[in-house]
Amino acid sequence: MSINWFPGHMSTARKEIRTAMPSVDLVIEVLDARIPFSSENPLVAELRGQKPCIQILNKSDLADPSVTAEWLAAIAATSDIRAFTHHRQESNLLQTVTQLAKSLVTANRMRPMTAMIVGIPNVGKSTLINCLSGRTIAKTGNKPAVTTMQQRVQVGSDLVLLDTPGFLWPKLSPEECGYRLAVTGAVSDRVIDFHDIGTFAAQFVASRYPTAVTNFYGFAELPTGEEALLDAIGRRRGFLGRGGIVDLPRAAERLILDLRAGAFGPISLERPSDCGGR
Repeated sequence: MSINWFPGHMSTARKEIRTAMPSVDLVIEVLDARIPFSSENPLVAELRGQKPCIQILNKSDLADPSVTAEWLAAIAATSDIRAFTHHRQESNLLQTVTQLAKSLVTANRMRPMTAMIVGIPNVGKSTLINCLSGRTIAKTGNKPAVTTMQQRVQVGSDLVLLDTPGFLWPKLSPEECGYRLAVTGAVSDRVIDFHDIGTFAAQFVASRYPTAVTNFYGFAELPTGEEALLDAIGRRRGFLGRGGIVDLPRAAERLILDLRAGAFGPISLERPSDCGGR
């Protein structure tokens, strides 16, 4: 099933970003460390043109560290983008961002640098802004489309952030990209089929992280096949209907919510080799 979610406010956000881009010095793109390829909006590269760019692989505590290392190496080898990881327990974020920005923006400036911060929905932009400023400025929430308008935020003496609403692109491709975005919560749950998305997630975690799944749900052994795994999760959680039949959509939703919460430990949903080397 093809997954797409591009409501009207995203089209508006893209137009506003295009209008504001000439006035900024650099772009900070926030990615989900679990899906660096799928969360990299191709429209950002188109909109920023030659503006320097920093990519922050956010929520890195939820991602497989060995896979994240592969992604950092791939980004460094294939582009002039500076990339690093972050999660909310880490400190020195402002120092890291400011130093990288100064290395990318022309020196001898008489005013603070202006950085536009962009990213897909629910990637953690607002949380990052609050970390950078040291206070609660941006509204946060574990769902997409929390930020709905641009705002300017002074962080430190050398940097001003232009916050923007999270936006996707009109056609999510390849198809796996849309599924990964749905699994991590970048696409509104109102427009997805949990059974479909959960089947995709079940196949993935069973093949890449079987021990973590088996241990979390307390299975003696991992069921064979994604439908069997969803059935086993449903039975373990008591999602039974008439005749003892498992409510598979509910079991699929439970699997996705567990995955989003990091219940299986650090997991990455894609490697550079899964995405054509990036």
